[in-house]
Amino acid sequence: MRKILVAEDEQNIREFVVINLKRAGYDAVEAANGDEAMRLYEQEDGAFDMAILDIMMPGSMDGLAVCKELRRRSNSIGIIMLTAKTQEMDKVTGLMMGADDYVTKPFSPSELVARVDAVYRRVAQYSRSAAEPAFSEEIQSGEFVLNLRNRSFTKGGRPIELTQVEFQIVEYFISNAGKALKRSDILKHVWGSGYVGEEKIVDVNIRRLRMKLEDEPSSPRHLVTVWGLGYRWDK
Repeated sequence: MRKILVAEDEQNIREFVVINLKRAGYDAVEAANGDEAMRLYEQEDGAFDMAILDIMMPGSMDGLAVCKELRRRSNSIGIIMLTAKTQEMDKVTGLMMGADDYVTKPFSPSELVARVDAVYRRVAQYSRSAAEPAFSEEIQSGEFVLNLRNRSFTKGGRPIELTQVEFQIVEYFISNAGKALKRSDILKHVWGSGYVGEEKIVDVNIRRLRMKLEDEPSSPRHLVTVWGLGYRWDK
């Protein structure tokens, strides 16, 4: 389907994004603000693979509010935030609310499409796995169980909802339990070797995962920091 919801209040930027997405083979639906974006999402019964959201938009819902609501409704939708260079804290906030990536303005058509392609590949993989019948291909690590086919993750039998990015991160860690993983290796494995963003996206996703799976996120027992290097998974 390759359907993308584009919410951007600046018409010239919105048209630039939509034109380049259509040239790349995506079905882009545009909205001029967050409220319109949510109306379109509901009209289409959530039938979007991805959403591209500008952080600063007029109306009752800015990009961060739309991101939070979309993630509440779906763990599988891919979300990319459009940000300005001065919006450092908003970038982190967006990632903590469930965004998969962000693109800083101004950006080139090739950068935009490359980032969209990377997120879409994960979304497509997530959707294919969820549609296939569950089987016993599981990875167990202490009280945690990761099912690779139905993309489920449990702790002591209790399900933990993960986005497609979070699932890939957890799979990478559990598959390399006890091994210190560099931020650059995590970035390459999850976001791809061609990713041109910053390594801090790894740190923000780790913080988000700790809030989901650790009993005490501020004193993690499983996703531990290896100072000066990266992170390690301990059972």
